[in-house]
Formats: sequence, structure tokens, C-alpha cells
Amino acid sequence: MAGEKMEEWHWPAGYDQNYLPDPGSPYWFPNRETMDPQERDAAVLERLPLVIQHAYDNSPFYRRKYDAAGLDPKDITTWEAFEQVPVVVKEELRQSQVDAPPFGDYICVPDSEIHHIHGTSGTTGTPTGFAMGRRDWEVIADNHARILWGMGVRPGDTVFVSALFSLYLGSWGAMSGAERLRCKVFPYGAGASGMTSRAIGWLTRTQPKAFYSTPSYALRLAEVAEQEKVDPREFGIKIMFFSGEPGASVPAVRNKIEKAFDTRVVDCGTMAEMTPFMSASATDGSPDGMLLWQDIVWHEICDPDTYRTVPYGDEGTPVYTHLERTSQPMIRLASKDLSRWEMKDNGCGRTYPSLPSGVYGRIDDMIHIRGENVYPTEIDNVLREISGYGGEHRVLVSRTGSMDEIKVRAECTDADTAEFEKAATSGLHRVVGLRVGVEVVAANTFERSEHKAKRVIDDREHTQKK
Repeated sequence: MAGEKMEEWHWPAGYDQNYLPDPGSPYWFPNRETMDPQERDAAVLERLPLVIQHAYDNSPFYRRKYDAAGLDPKDITTWEAFEQVPVVVKEELRQSQVDAPPFGDYICVPDSEIHHIHGTSGTTGTPTGFAMGRRDWEVIADNHARILWGMGVRPGDTVFVSALFSLYLGSWGAMSGAERLRCKVFPYGAGASGMTSRAIGWLTRTQPKAFYSTPSYALRLAEVAEQEKVDPREFGIKIMFFSGEPGASVPAVRNKIEKAFDTRVVDCGTMAEMTPFMSASATDGSPDGMLLWQDIVWHEICDPDTYRTVPYGDEGTPVYTHLERTSQPMIRLASKDLSRWEMKDNGCGRTYPSLPSGVYGRIDDMIHIRGENVYPTEIDNVLREISGYGGEHRVLVSRTGSMDEIKVRAECTDADTAEFEKAATSGLHRVVGLRVGVEVVAANTFERSEHKAKRVIDDREHTQKK
């Protein structure tokens, strides 16, 4: 079997809950993490028919989907065959839960095995429910612990989790992994009025080794600390890891956080449906961006129209497949995010492919204007590099007659607003490739985010009707 050299490579997955690596090892599983990638891929290819057969046998959703495609799980013996497996999109999952409430007919375990229930807010559609079996929850915790170890977190370290403990799944995953790693976990949360101000006091008192939130919240935390005359570097945080939105791989955002806290920034994330979210995550000694832990979740970067894998070096949309989940396994879940992947030597010694710029946008967030594709992260990166930027902005897209217009309203703390406007106009034109109107507004004009920031307002449909 191709997986003979891989530690605890079982199906169904299950891990020794008392296992911890040698304290001096940079790897949780040295063989799995540093082996020849072709050997690892061969083991994954042997695993995939088992995952697909499990879904086919236990889920009416997958059985209908695969019967319609004429797919037999036993035929998935090559990568070419796996690329013929039809993708799953979120709209299908939502409809499945409407038709078969509460968890849809893609759940693959009996109700008695469900251990954790989570969900989405439903702000962009019908809320989605996540039902996780007890075995899956333990596996998720092990996966997260393993990747936290790769970041440099160790047993006994304090991990400060400052993301919403409600429907948002990222905070729960971070906490479960830190607990499995035998850390001291502070599940502080975020979002309530005054929580950020109180967090400053707790961070000063607890001096955590690691901190988790969204990038937007870290920037807000630094801003509030400055207002309260507290230097965030005094918190002593060595590792800040983030998910939930693009930002931690955006150079200007990452640099601002690193400078404010004198820390190392680690970008993480896939999708809530894919928990563990850190299956795409950087490690200690790795370059900026993310590594793809291919023996936890199989990642593909695909052409968004054909869902065929693109070559290393090319851009596409990430498509994810669980290799260890049994309760609600996702098989070729199309993310509609945007990224570029490559395969090269990693400074940490792990032999995984990487996303050098992280996940930097979404197909449906990308602004199509006058023949150009504009990524909100590009605008963010330009503004944060300009002296006097006030920390927040809004991107306004409208239509006058047949002409699309894009305008940026940006906060400025500098007295010389004309110079800031000139620099912003020039920088945005150079990067975006279009002439972008810039309106300078006073600092603190825009509401700060306690979770994820939403900065793009596309009003074209409304303005066209006028």
C-alpha cells in the first residue's frame, strides 16, 4: 500500500489522543509531512475511492449525483478519473438542507453520532447547518493541533482566541486544536461592545504566545490600543494566525500587523464546510502564503469553468475534498475563491504545494469593470502602503448610462490630503489599470469591523435603473 510510510494513515481516520511529537521535532508526523510528494499523492489516490464509496453508500445526495454522472467509486483509480467526479457547489448543499432538514441528505452518519452542530448566519442565503460526528470532531482537533505545531505553538503555550464564538466556525476549530495540543486556551471571543478595549487588558495580563482572529479584527485591535496609549508589542504575541477573509497574505496588511505587534503572521483558511480550515496554512520557516496539507484535505486549483486542474504556476479556484471526514464529507467542493498554486522547496522542509499569495479573493467579489478584473485586495494593498492612510476605505461601483465607474473613499490622517489623494490616484491607476476616482475623508469616518470587513459597494444595478 502506498500509505505504509505515513503515520496513523487509517480509514476511517482516528488518532491516538495521547500522542505528542518529540519536543525538538519541527514536525508532528515527520514521514507524512516530508515524504516524496508523489508517494503521498499515490496514498491519497488509494484513499479517494474509499471516501467516495462511503458517501455513495450513506448519502442519497451523493448517490443521485454519481448515478446521474455514471460514476462508480471503484473506477476512481487515476487522477484523470478523479477529475471527472462532479463538483459540489454551496447552492446544492443549501437546497439539500431545505429539502431534507436540518442537515440535508448528504449527511453520512446516523443522528446518534452527531456531536457538534454549527451553522452560518444566512446573510447571503439560506443558513447552512454543519453536523459533525464525535470521531470527526476529534480528527479535526488533531488536524488543527498538528498545524499549530507546524506554526511553532507548543504544549503549555497560551493561545488567545479572539474571534466570534457563535455561528462562526473558525474560532471553534482554533480552540479545539489548541486544546488537543495541551495549550492554555483563552476563548475570549469578540464582537460585543467594549470587547476590544477589554481584550487589551487581558492580552497585557496573559501574554499569550499565539493569537487567532480575522485580519480586520487585528487591525482594529491595534487601532484601539493606540487610542488607549498601549503599545501592542507589549502583549508579547509571537504568532498571530488568521482566517475568515483575505488579508494575512496581502503584503501591506501583513506588514502592518507584523509591525504593530512585532509578531509573525500566519495565513490560514479554506471554507467552513471543510473544517479543519487550517488545511491551507503556513508553517514556521515557510515563505509567506499557505501550504496545502494534502494528506488532510486534498486541494486542487481548477479552471473555474471546466473544474479541471490547472498546472502549477496558474491561477484558478480552489476545489477541496475531505480525506478524513465521515459525517458530512465534501468531495470536490468548489470554493469560488481565487488563488494561484506552485510546487517548490519550502523553508520548513514540508513537501506540500503552496499558495504563495494565499486565497486573495472570490470570483463573485471580483469587480468586472470596463473589461478589467479588479480584486478588492489590490486596492487594500495600495492604500495601506501610502503614508497617512486612516485605516478604512470603501469601494463604490456605479453605472452612469453605459459607463461603469469606480470610486474609492479613503480615510486620511495626514493634514496634506491633496498629496494623499494624488498618491492614491496614481497607485490605484498603476495597479488596477483603470482611472479610479479618489475621495479623501476624515479618519474614523467608517465603522470598524469586529469580525470580517465588507468594503465593496456595487450599486450598478440600482444606478442603471435610475
